[in-house]
Formats: sequence, C-alpha cells, structure tokens
Amino acid sequence: MREKRYYPVPDGFHGDRVDAVVARLTGASRALCAKSIDAGDVLIDGKMASKSDKVTAGQLLEVLVPEPPRVEAVPTPADLPILYEDDDVVVVDKPAGLAAHPSLNFEGPDVLGALLAMGKRLTTSGPPERKGIVHRLDVGTSGCMVVAKSEWAYSVLKQAFRDRTVEKIYHALVQGHPDPSAGTIDAPIGRDYRHQWKMGIRQDGRHSVTHYQTLEAMAGGSLLEVHLETGRTHQIRVHMAATGHPCVGDEMYGADPSLTQRLGLTRQWLHATRLGFEHPSSGEWVEFVSEYPDDLQHALDAMREGVFT
Repeated sequence: MREKRYYPVPDGFHGDRVDAVVARLTGASRALCAKSIDAGDVLIDGKMASKSDKVTAGQLLEVLVPEPPRVEAVPTPADLPILYEDDDVVVVDKPAGLAAHPSLNFEGPDVLGALLAMGKRLTTSGPPERKGIVHRLDVGTSGCMVVAKSEWAYSVLKQAFRDRTVEKIYHALVQGHPDPSAGTIDAPIGRDYRHQWKMGIRQDGRHSVTHYQTLEAMAGGSLLEVHLETGRTHQIRVHMAATGHPCVGDEMYGADPSLTQRLGLTRQWLHATRLGFEHPSSGEWVEFVSEYPDDLQHALDAMREGVFT
C-alpha cells in the first residue's frame, strides 16, 4: 500500500514548481513525481495540483508517495575482500565506491552484485534489491559489513540491529578538536528537504544517538572512535558536522575542500573498523576488524605530520 504524507512547504521552496518540490521532499525522481501529479496523487491545500503549479511557503502538500520502479541485484564483478563466511553469514571488508545494494540513483557496483558474481548463495528474504542486507554503509564509507546467507540469519540479524545489540565501531578523522574530547550526541536526524540526498538535524527526525571518544589529537584534526547506538542514514557525518567538526573530506557536510584536496581524499574519512554480534546459529559472540585502507591511512599520516598546512 502506498503511503500518504503531508509536507508544509518550507520557506526555501517558495516559488518553485510543485513537481520539483515533491521530488526533493520524497527523494523520488522528478519524472516519477510528475506522473504522480498527473494521476491526481498530489494536493496543494486540498486542491489537485498540476505539475507546473508553483508553491507558496506554508502551503500544505498532500502526497501519495510514488512507488519507484523495482531494481534487482545482478552479478557484477568487483574487488570485495571476504573477512569471514559460513552457511549463515558473510562478512565483507567493503571498499569505498561500492553501494550496499543496487538502487535507481547509483550506477556503480554494489556489495550484493559482487557477492553474486562470486557465486555466493544469499537469502531470498528482503526486497528484491536488498536480499540479505541487514545494515548498510554509505558508498563513500569503507569497512566491516555483514550480509545474511540463510533465512534464519536474516531474521535474527535484522532483529539484533533493531534491538541495538550489534556493536558498530567506526573511526572518523574530523576537523578540529571536539570539546569535550569524549561525549554523546543525541539529536534527531531527518531528510534535509533543501538538498535531495542530504540529511540534517530536524525536530521531526528520527531518534539518533552517537557516542564518541578522541583517540588522537593532532594539528587541525582529531581521530575519533565512534560507537553508534542507532543507525540512521549519514548519522556520524550529520552529528559530527552539527558539532562543527565534520569528517575530513566530507564536503557535503561542510568539510574544508582545500584540506580535502591537499590530503588527496575523494571521500569522507570514515571507516567501520569493528563489527560484533551474536552469531545467529551458535549464539556465540563474534567480532570482525577491518584495517584502514590506503587512502585513509595516507591522509591520517599526512595530518599527523602536519603536511596539510
């Protein structure tokens, strides 16, 4: 069943076409939103919209959210190191540049496609494009990620992530020096409607909690260990940016582009270093570790040596 949502038009969208506004609010493509408007699925202050209508700040949009076309994982060879595998799970060391699963908005390789190309048998549980996926890492984030191979593992791991019993430890190199040097960020995260792919701190967002501790302070930046209590989209990136200490290289969330260039980074400095969970079959605690990839190690060494100045 399609979901009906209500959106007050933000001030920043005043005077924009309704098809463009609906696309940015829902994350669906503009073409798909235009079709939805033509079908009578969008109302402005209770009146049926035309896709060429321009909105006024404060108006209320009533949107029957369009269903995007389905995509499915297809075997796509990609370099994807395996940290561990048995009949229930496969734990991978995801490199930057791979999405967790295929989507309409990303044309590059993905973890599922790479596993299928290796001949791995994965669970059929989950949507067609996310079979076996129990959690995700951003395209630009590297490190430990687990995928379910059996139906039982999928069910157990999904519940474990919902219950927050999975240990998710990241390392992040951020600009400046957080004060205090260790703490907790508790701030709700929701979609930033001004930018289609960006998240932000929002009063109506989802409960989000990030714990951090400074491992090392250096000129211009700090290496943090981050423990996620919740798992929202871009959570670490949004929370650190909100404190004024964005991840180095994360220009979407305010990182210094000149520093990014001097360090030779093409993505945010963020790595899933450790992943721990109860094995879905044995019940034993298992833990996996991923070392820094070369690009992050190079940037960290440069920051330590002060060569970025």
